Amino acid sequence: MTAHPVTEAAIPALHSVLAVPGIRCAACIAKVERGLAGFPGVIAARVNFSSRQVAIDHLPELDLPALKQAIAEIGFDAEPIPNSVVEGRDSETRSLLRATAVAGFAAMNIMLLSVSVWSGATGGTRDLFHLLSAMIAVPAVLYSGRPFFRSAWSALRHGRTNMDVPISIGVTLVTALSLYETLTHGPHAYFDGAVMLLFFLLVGRLLDSFMRDRARLGVASLLRQTAPGARILGEDGRTSWLPADRLQPGMTMLVPAGERLAADGIVEGGPGALDLSLLTGESAPQRVRSGEVVHAGTLNLDGPLQVRINAAGRDTVIADIARMMEQAAQSKSFYVRIADRAARLYAPAVHSLAILSFAGWMIAGAGWHQALMVAAAVLIITCPCALGLAVPAAQIVAAGTLMRAGVLVKDGSALERLAEVDRALFDKTGTLTLGHPEPVDLEPLDEEARSVALALARGSCHPLSQALHRALEAQGAVPAEVNRIEEAPGVGLRGIYRGCIVTLGRPDRAACDTDLLAASLVIPERPPILLRFKDPIRPGARLAIRALEQMGIEPSIVSGDRAQAVAPVAGELGLTAQTGMSPADKLTAIGRLSDAGQKVLMVGDGLNDGPALAAAHASIAPASASDVGQNAADAVFLGNSLLPVVKAIRISRRTMRIVRQNFAIAIAYNALAIPLALAGLVTPLVAALAMSGSSIIVVANALRLRSAGQ
Repeated sequence: MTAHPVTEAAIPALHSVLAVPGIRCAACIAKVERGLAGFPGVIAARVNFSSRQVAIDHLPELDLPALKQAIAEIGFDAEPIPNSVVEGRDSETRSLLRATAVAGFAAMNIMLLSVSVWSGATGGTRDLFHLLSAMIAVPAVLYSGRPFFRSAWSALRHGRTNMDVPISIGVTLVTALSLYETLTHGPHAYFDGAVMLLFFLLVGRLLDSFMRDRARLGVASLLRQTAPGARILGEDGRTSWLPADRLQPGMTMLVPAGERLAADGIVEGGPGALDLSLLTGESAPQRVRSGEVVHAGTLNLDGPLQVRINAAGRDTVIADIARMMEQAAQSKSFYVRIADRAARLYAPAVHSLAILSFAGWMIAGAGWHQALMVAAAVLIITCPCALGLAVPAAQIVAAGTLMRAGVLVKDGSALERLAEVDRALFDKTGTLTLGHPEPVDLEPLDEEARSVALALARGSCHPLSQALHRALEAQGAVPAEVNRIEEAPGVGLRGIYRGCIVTLGRPDRAACDTDLLAASLVIPERPPILLRFKDPIRPGARLAIRALEQMGIEPSIVSGDRAQAVAPVAGELGLTAQTGMSPADKLTAIGRLSDAGQKVLMVGDGLNDGPALAAAHASIAPASASDVGQNAADAVFLGNSLLPVVKAIRISRRTMRIVRQNFAIAIAYNALAIPLALAGLVTPLVAALAMSGSSIIVVANALRLRSAGQ
């Protein structure tokens, strides 16, 4: 983050977020932040590389058009967006997908024509094949090259350069020379080299765009957890529905059972029970009474609640969590940082080599045609395709291997981060445990009690009722004839059985002692039956914890649950635990470990884990996780077992060894190929083939990862 040297503490600052799609590397980030730091009225500016947004704190007199103009003067186009997230699929991704498809189709057809020329076609036949290649290549280059041409033109127009400048020059030069050769019946044309170059480059850019789209999904899913609006109680006693963006502090909203809260507030009418897994991850419903604070996005499980709003819109806790996720989702890849630094040197180095080769050959007496061909060959052969594929090729193969092993990796750079972790933090509910309560023992229930319990339990959506319903049906129980079943807020279920009232609900506190998950079945003329529940530990959890310790990774628990709920799991797995943690507490814990030099792996599933999953060095969520948890995490593991987490780390470590080998191959290629191109020993076509050949070698080395999951 950069800050303006002059700030006025007495003047309230405004916060604006603008989309800057032209940001592609660390040099772009530095240029935007430094440029805005010197702009009058800007207090601070920070670029979010993952979402290509810039967040600006500025004085009130500086409006959005002025901010857009300031960024335009730096050399980037910008558009204001909502402070939360841009939803929907990025149009840039669709555009890149179409461009990649066109380039790939054109490359295949041109290569078929080129084979005939290489096989010895001469005269009119050769000219016809060159002409057909031109008819395919020129439109393909004009269409598929637009992402590079637009970026290069924007950079040059503002007096700067980037990696797209030499790419655009090389593709344009080779296409123009090939067209000239075709029209003058020359023996050589290099349309195949130009189109193949575009195809390889577009594939890499498309993968990058997919990654950024996924990075935004987590925040979008989180914001969708709040209700679209609320029913507001007026002073005259009448109610009216208002959308969430029109809710204001001081209003009173009525929240019926089964609906989520649209704003934060204080309970004025209750009591009730809320599903607080959004904030705490705890599966057991929590009782709330008048005067207690409740938050947007939580689900009302019991009767209607009356809530006085104290925070709405972007001031709610869930909006704070979304902002924390956006701030945490910064690029952390070491190899990406290497590529960004290389980008600052790549363009001027390639330009210098091409100009020197052209000038040298002209001085040596070669004609302009030959000198241009050598310069074009230098531009093509120095294209960093092998270097660019060194990481993604290994990542793609490793992702496929992990998918077959039950792990879905959403972000290729996550493999690098997974390979580096030396500390693992686990959420409890839904992560170390399955997140689905199960009855501990149904033996105290005779046939009549089972029938009554099933009749009552199947009429509720309460987690314990659903668990009891599943267990009794699995044992073949048949529901009794219980009439007039109703769910009473704070009590449970009750109905009429043989003319008497039967209940299934919250047990007496003294009866359940310290049990956190329990229910009481009451049938007249019989003693109450206490039903205990537990959240079972995931299969393979003990083996996974021991395997992590053997790999040098220290595991522990961070949970929003109460200490009484966490203690049995921590004791059984031999783990230390921190309990009662909010999303901000988990972020603080991760930050503290990171400051101590540790690489933290976060494994969690709930909405409350979203910021921690985004902020950790690497993160994994189970397939049963919420949409927010899955989208914020770097990877998702399938099935109930926790062992895929261990396999993901092992394969990631092997992937990084392959990546380092690929970098060595790419560097060796450039060390050999560049001198040959400067010496005029390769044509643009040979340069394109050499570039493709180096890429194939890198990909072949990466394919060795396919056996890693066996």
